[in-house]
Amino acid sequence: MFELLEMLGIGFVLGLTGALVPGPMLFVTIDTSLKRGWKAGPEVFIGHAILEFLVCILIIYGITSVSDNTVMAISILGGATLVIFGLITIKNAKGAAGSIHEHNKSTSRPVLSGVITSASNPYFWIWWLAAGSALILQGLEIGIFAAAIFMAGHWLADLGYFTVVSTSFSKGKKLMSPKVYERVLLSCGLFLVLFGSWFIIGI
Repeated sequence: MFELLEMLGIGFVLGLTGALVPGPMLFVTIDTSLKRGWKAGPEVFIGHAILEFLVCILIIYGITSVSDNTVMAISILGGATLVIFGLITIKNAKGAAGSIHEHNKSTSRPVLSGVITSASNPYFWIWWLAAGSALILQGLEIGIFAAAIFMAGHWLADLGYFTVVSTSFSKGKKLMSPKVYERVLLSCGLFLVLFGSWFIIGI
């Protein structure tokens, strides 16, 4: 019982420390919550969790090592995707500012955004193929339930944090002028462009 609680705690703390570090998923959550409201956080998380679940399946089946060429390809493709994602956000910022107090559900697909920002973030793959895989395998030594408990703690932290973020920004939207709203969106887009470019240049 103690081992299961320990796995839950480790999963929660690691999930929270990862979520608190600013990254593509955070800025897409902010962007989407301004358009769709507080539900954006849980919806972006669902996309993120779907990808993590698939990664866990790969880990369980022993696919945890990749070549340097694969890491390089992930960095190039992921970085390019984030740059494109950021440019689209910047392009749409002015138009979105005109409808600041409207929830435009047709402009965002938060679940897909959660998948894309996770899959295109090289750090996501580096973490899961290193620390994440080791922790999953450690849990499997205790039992499949322990590994599941670890993931439950990890997802609980992600879900809680991104729900708080989306709720805060959706409520704060009412206090924003169109100009401030536009600057927030431009900042999100610029971050994604710089983050993606950094990975491509750093290869």
